[in-house]
Formats: sequence, structure tokens, C-alpha cells
Amino acid sequence: MNEFERLWGVEDLSAFLGVPVHTIRGWRAKHYGPPARKVGKHLRWDPAHVREWFDALDQNAA
Repeated sequence: MNEFERLWGVEDLSAFLGVPVHTIRGWRAKHYGPPARKVGKHLRWDPAHVREWFDALDQNAA
């Protein structure tokens, strides 16, 4: 059986990345950050895509 992981809201993403919700909203305005999709009027993130985005970040840029 193929089970899907629950989609994340902005609070979930904030907790995972350890950054404030305000920062994530700022990133969205700058077209930065993990890809999100709109579900109705709500933004949702696929945890697998968030992890892929995070893994692809340049470790030397920190």
C-alpha cells in the first residue's frame, strides 16, 4: 500500500527549517525557498520536496 505523507502548512515548514513564519513569507515574495502549491487559499508544501530543496542547498553558502 502506498501511503502519502501529510502536506505541511507554513507553521510545519517553519518548525522543520527552524525559521520564523515571517521569514518564509518573505522568501515567497522573493521567489525563494522550497516549492509550494496552493490548495484553495492555503499554501501547502510536500515534505519530500522540502527535503530535496534543503539537500540541494549549497553547503558552502552558509
